[in-house]
Amino acid sequence: MTNPAAPAFVYFDNAATTPLDPEVLEAMLPFLSQHYGNPSSLHGPGRQVRAAIENARKTVAHLLNAAPAEISFTSGGTEANNYAAFGSIRTLELKHAITSRLEHHAVLHPLQVLAKAGEIELQYLKHDAQGSFDLAHLEELLAGQSRTFVSLMHANNEIGNLNDIEAIGEICARHEAVFHTDTVQTMGHYRHDVQRLKNHFLVGSAHKFHGPKGVGFLYTRSGLRVSPLIHGGSQERNVRSGTENVYGIVGLAKALEIAVRDLAAHQTHVQGLKDRFVAQLRAEIEDVQFNGCSVVADKSLYTVLSVSLPSSAINEMLLFNLDISRVAASGGSACTSGAQAGSHVLEALGCDPGRATVRFSMSKMNTAAEVDYAVAQLAKLYRPVAV
Repeated sequence: MTNPAAPAFVYFDNAATTPLDPEVLEAMLPFLSQHYGNPSSLHGPGRQVRAAIENARKTVAHLLNAAPAEISFTSGGTEANNYAAFGSIRTLELKHAITSRLEHHAVLHPLQVLAKAGEIELQYLKHDAQGSFDLAHLEELLAGQSRTFVSLMHANNEIGNLNDIEAIGEICARHEAVFHTDTVQTMGHYRHDVQRLKNHFLVGSAHKFHGPKGVGFLYTRSGLRVSPLIHGGSQERNVRSGTENVYGIVGLAKALEIAVRDLAAHQTHVQGLKDRFVAQLRAEIEDVQFNGCSVVADKSLYTVLSVSLPSSAINEMLLFNLDISRVAASGGSACTSGAQAGSHVLEALGCDPGRATVRFSMSKMNTAAEVDYAVAQLAKLYRPVAV
């Protein structure tokens, strides 16, 4: 393997956040400068901005095959997940909840807070050593229960496992359960048709698909009305108080529009990068392994590759050394980067704590040359030292 020329920086942490698409920035700029009215104001400048928000809502709804009234804008995926959990459980007086130990903390922590307060009985769905859910166990947990809240993610943010949310939705529908699915990692990377799904809630966060940070949305199925988390105003049809993040909302809608428009081409490109990563890592690093279903094409996100590396003295400083080599990657979930605590996902899978994990996550803006460079830098670190 040749040593590729050193780039300015190689960014493979797109599951944490993606670069802003230039088309998105162009759409946002007028609302950062010219169109500054408050969307709740009745005058012309306010009405102009209100129209932009509603047009963005219609765009998102159209792309999900939803009704505009089913879309509420939030500060991101974490708020949307919290709203779905707290709002539905308390408004509908649900006493039973099911999730998995592999969920993002934006789902696990709210449910654990509710369970600790005695508001719900919380049960965890079984999964195998690769992180695949046991749907027969879901049937067992739902049997005999009424009005259960089920929260199971579409794809895992650390290991990339894809879950069959259509099958999960069918099971939940048979048992009249309220089904929430965290789609933060798949929104903009897969098509979501809420008329086919049986979910009551799904979420999106713009910065995961080349939109701006600090803005997301919650889809809530028509007919399901839940209490707000934030009070003090009537914005978002009394769902979420607070002056809307106008330029963020405009950027979100534009980013999702671009993502869906170019989805097939980007999926082919990024899957090719992932396949190249896997082949080169296997060729260059002895005993390299992959966590979960990370290398199973039809069972994992094409954007995420979770690499398990052999025990080595370099492991403790692995991400630091990659950073020095101008390669940005993650050791797990971005939300725990820099923390001393290990990954709750890898722990739940029973992964060997002596092995290091690196998550490489790719986007449409990455290149084959960047893959070559990243693998070369990683291989240097694990090349046996001559004695």
